[in-house]
Amino acid sequence: MAQKNVNEAAAVEQSLNNQEEFFLKYRKQILIAVAAVIVIIAGFICYKSFIAGPREDKAATAMAKAQDAFAQQDFQKALNGDKTYEGFLAISENYGGTDAANLARGYAGLCYAQQGKWQEAVKYLEDFSPKGDAVISPAMVAALGNAYANTGKVDEAISKLKKAADMADSRAADGVNNSLSPTYLVQAARLLESQKKNDEALAIYKNIKEKYVNSVVSQDIDKYIERLTK
Repeated sequence: MAQKNVNEAAAVEQSLNNQEEFFLKYRKQILIAVAAVIVIIAGFICYKSFIAGPREDKAATAMAKAQDAFAQQDFQKALNGDKTYEGFLAISENYGGTDAANLARGYAGLCYAQQGKWQEAVKYLEDFSPKGDAVISPAMVAALGNAYANTGKVDEAISKLKKAADMADSRAADGVNNSLSPTYLVQAARLLESQKKNDEALAIYKNIKEKYVNSVVSQDIDKYIERLTK
C-alpha cells in the first residue's frame, strides 16, 4: 500500500506540471484533487488508528459509506448521506469530540471544494484538526491552502502549503517526503511568482532541487529555476 501511495502521488505530481497555468488563475482544483486521491487511498488504513470505541465504531461505519460516495464523486450524497447512512455533515455534528467527526469535517471541506464552493470549503477545512499522521493531515492542510488561494487569500495559501510540506517531511523516516512535500512547495512557489515575489519562489525551487532529488517534481525543476534567473 505504501508503494501504491508513492506511485499515485508521483502521477499527480506529473499532472501538476502540465496544469500549472490553470493553478495560477486559482480556478482549477489541482491541489484538491491531490488531497482527494491521497485521502481515498489512505483513509481506511488510518481509520484503524483514528477510530476506537462504540461511538467511534458507529461513526466509522457511516464514514465508510460516505467515503464510497466521495470516491464516486457524488459529493452531495457524501455530504448529506441518504436514508441509510449519515453524510459527512451529519457525522461532523452528531459525533462531536470524536476523531471520525474531525475527519468528516475535512472530507466535507474537500466535497465543497470539488463543487467550487470555496467559502464553505474554507470553513470545514479550517475546522479540521491535523493529527500526527504522514498523509491525511498534510493533505488536508494543503487543501486548505488551495481553498485560501481560490478565495483570494494568497498569503495564507502559501503559508498553509509550506506547512503541509513541513508536516509531510516531519513524518518521513529520513525527514524527506519526496511524494508530497515538493508538490506542495511547487504550488507555493507558483503563488509567490503570481505575487511577483520571484526571489522567494526561486529559493523554494532551489531547495526542491537540492532536497528532493528523488522526486518527480525535481526532474523538471530546472525549468522553473532557469525562468527566474534569466
